[in-house]
Amino acid sequence: MFKKLFKKLNEEPVRRRDEYDIEISSNLDETKRTIDQTIAESDDVITKEFRIAQKRRAVMYVIDGLTNMKTLEDGILRPLLYFREELPREKDEQTFIEKVLQDTIMFTEVETTDNLDDAILGFMAGQSLLVIDGVQTFILIDAREFQQRGLQEPPSEVLVRGPREGFNEVLHTNVMLVRRRIRDPNFIVQFGQIGRRSKRDFALMYIKGIVDPKLVDEMRYRLSCIDTDDTEESGNIEQLIEDNVFSPFPQVLRSERPDKTVGSLMNGGVVVSLDGTPFALLAPVTLQFLFKSPEDNYDRWQIGTMIRFLRYVAGFIALFLPAIYIAMVSYHPGMIPTLLAISIAGTREGVPFPSFIEAFMMEFTLELLREAGIRLPQPIGQTIGIVGGLVIGDAAVRAGIVSPIMVIIVALTAIASFSLPSYNVSITVRMLRFAMMIMAAGFGLYGIVIGFIFITIHVASLKSFGNYYMSPLAPYRFRDWGDLLFREPLSGHTKRPQVPNTDDDTKSNWTK
Repeated sequence: MFKKLFKKLNEEPVRRRDEYDIEISSNLDETKRTIDQTIAESDDVITKEFRIAQKRRAVMYVIDGLTNMKTLEDGILRPLLYFREELPREKDEQTFIEKVLQDTIMFTEVETTDNLDDAILGFMAGQSLLVIDGVQTFILIDAREFQQRGLQEPPSEVLVRGPREGFNEVLHTNVMLVRRRIRDPNFIVQFGQIGRRSKRDFALMYIKGIVDPKLVDEMRYRLSCIDTDDTEESGNIEQLIEDNVFSPFPQVLRSERPDKTVGSLMNGGVVVSLDGTPFALLAPVTLQFLFKSPEDNYDRWQIGTMIRFLRYVAGFIALFLPAIYIAMVSYHPGMIPTLLAISIAGTREGVPFPSFIEAFMMEFTLELLREAGIRLPQPIGQTIGIVGGLVIGDAAVRAGIVSPIMVIIVALTAIASFSLPSYNVSITVRMLRFAMMIMAAGFGLYGIVIGFIFITIHVASLKSFGNYYMSPLAPYRFRDWGDLLFREPLSGHTKRPQVPNTDDDTKSNWTK
């Protein structure tokens, strides 16, 4: 399925490297003319011509706003201008380059290339490009300086107990946050670029010795299959590397939290972080991971167990409660206790719509309020969400459009959906809720059971990077059940999960 889809999506051949190759000259004027034709049309490209040691001509290209100009002047331009040693002969190019790189340029991140395409790509990524007369080698100097957002608590993954820092939009900052937590030399970070035109940097992270090498190879393969102009956000990558594009369930977990990312790496996962977005992609993922939060392990096991169990109940309420209400009121009122049935009938007196239309209107209104609250500025959005829900709910009841019990059902469902720790699984539950409501309206409780069976069959057959989504329930892996519905004490949690496969399954050893 995955390979067929990629073959279809990538029908156009990837452009070959030799299509970019341009013959370069040792003559500075010719090289400069070639570069100018390629990049100098942009107004933010700064060109600085000067003479090394007042003798040999050179040109420096920088992009305004991406380079620390003061560092560049102090560390490169000034030392080259006042180069005191005798310049080597022009024919002795290698000696000259070595002398410039080792003795003159005060930067550690300097690289050379003979390929104009590589030089242009590095330059467009923010590196400074130095071209010297008589030399057919380009020098790329990393004096980049990005304006970046501070390290703030991720708004989509707020914890009561835990670190308050999250990823931001700068890739190297995100990698630093992970590496600061993993000082194992086996922690591997591999950088690459993605996007034909954007050439965005990404980092592939894993821990050698824990991760299954096949998983790393599979992730590399899927990333290499992506052939698109740009990947604006890691969500684009997520959609292009997932196993089943038609499934509503997320097959790659996204997170802004470094501690959650480290937890995934420690369990044998691989992480992809893309420059320009704070969301890292964690793979593989199983259904149980979507209901877990890092703070489950930060509190004592009894607290973690209670909160985790509460999330599973919240997931059930968020998915089935409106559907069960519709089925009971429409098809099975005899199953409701008499007093409760009379009370519900009393509240629905005068409501002109069947329970399904009533529930659908309220759920749709709630989704509108939620979407509007997200798009508005945060203080206004929260007010609109609360006030709008109260005002509209009260007005709808007074107008006799919906019953008070339906307002209670919808409010409970909304609160339950907010209890889920992953935003993407919350959206999945919200979508499936409408499907379950339709099934309940058509077939009553039988429809809900049929819907549940379909969901279970789909989830049981779903895979994330070759790993079954329902693990450890299906396939059966009893050893991992201690960290499934409940959270076992840390002293008993000595093994890594059996999904994904790992080269080292021992997490801790409390017997020593």
